[in-house]
Amino acid sequence: MLLGFVIVYWVISVGIGLWAAMRVKNTADFAAAGHSLPLPIVTATVFATWFGSETVLGIPATFLKEGLGGIVSDPFGSSLCLILVGVFFAKHLYNRKMLTIGDFFREKYGRTVEVLITLCIVVSYLGWVAAQMKALGLVFNVVSDGSISQTTGILIGAASVLIYTLFGGMWSIAITDFIQMIIIVLGMLYIGGEMTTQTGGVGVVIQHAAAAGKLNFWPDFNLTAILGFIAALVTMMLGSIPQQDVFQRITSSKNVNVAVRAAIIGGVLYFFFAFIPLYLAYSATLINPGLVEQYLETDSQMILPKLIMGHAPLFAQIMFFGALLSAIKSCASATLLAPSVTFAENIVRGMFKHLTDRQLLKVMRVTVLCFAVIVTFFAINSELSIFKMVESAYKITLVSAFVPLAFGVYWSRANSMGGLLAALSGLAVWIACEILAPNAVMPPQLAGLCASIVGMLIGGLVPRSMLRVT
Repeated sequence: MLLGFVIVYWVISVGIGLWAAMRVKNTADFAAAGHSLPLPIVTATVFATWFGSETVLGIPATFLKEGLGGIVSDPFGSSLCLILVGVFFAKHLYNRKMLTIGDFFREKYGRTVEVLITLCIVVSYLGWVAAQMKALGLVFNVVSDGSISQTTGILIGAASVLIYTLFGGMWSIAITDFIQMIIIVLGMLYIGGEMTTQTGGVGVVIQHAAAAGKLNFWPDFNLTAILGFIAALVTMMLGSIPQQDVFQRITSSKNVNVAVRAAIIGGVLYFFFAFIPLYLAYSATLINPGLVEQYLETDSQMILPKLIMGHAPLFAQIMFFGALLSAIKSCASATLLAPSVTFAENIVRGMFKHLTDRQLLKVMRVTVLCFAVIVTFFAINSELSIFKMVESAYKITLVSAFVPLAFGVYWSRANSMGGLLAALSGLAVWIACEILAPNAVMPPQLAGLCASIVGMLIGGLVPRSMLRVT
């Protein structure tokens, strides 16, 4: 019966996405929903895009192992990212009326920097989208009681998400995200109340977690721990700012005030609701300690789904997996569209300047299809956890794209040489550290970020007459 519900829900949601696709007439509709979305829908897309598989499955699994200190990157860093976007970047980026974040790098630094950073952004999505596909396989495997393998589940999930993203783009994502946000909120609140009746209250769970040391947030007072803490925080907090999915939500807004408010409200909502899966997962240590012991060291991502399947009534199971599927679908579709649009606009269009708007729209859809195939293959073959796949995705944009974006908005001396040096030096130092000293006191991505800043500053001091980067 649970599997039947999942199938019905899946068909309905895909149907809604295809219905919304009827609004797509040009690239602006496909990539940015015609720049016309109101505050409730933009807020929903911000929240639903970030409330993905890592929030429901990855973060709780990491929390059970490492406590609050282990999840500083998400939800703490990711929530701060959205708030920072709303406060410092939304207004500046919205007023430029660009189609992609790559357009900013072209206008500010030239074609070379545009291509380099666009490729980094596209690559960064590989792990994030693959994490959503991997989670879909896990859900189908659990709700079918093993009759659908995780690989088959990944293929089913990828194909269905692809269908409405391919045709509807941002319009389909916006409409489905609004509905899925409602399902996520209601589902998480309901299942939270259901589990509370079995644990003896929220206070009991919190006290138990505190006694077990799981609520320790700050790092040990030594340089290695402090730098590791900072690196984990800034990877998500800053590395996810120069991302196309964030930019799309800003530019899809009907005005600049909507763009600013939606980012801030979405970040705050995400932060508070992200703690519900943490609470649910830790409840398993009180409700079924044997379950936690069984999966903690083998596949901790299975603890929460198995807890719901074994200790919740059918309606609660339906609410939970409905919310989980909504979270994964909204995140998967958004992260599938974002790199595809960026690649089509900033790589392909730059190579074929004669493309009409209709031809570019076809290129975007072909790119969506190709990227879906690549991430599905990666999801099937990757051994990384969902949390690590998402966390690692932002390292490349942290070291290559954040500094050019931030300095490009706020530093008048940012120029083409500075943008190029920032991206190249950040990437070079990060890659070298990952290969030669991955466990050094200074984490590789933090070293790369510092190098990127130095590169930008050096470039800004070069006389403009000496600059020849185009």
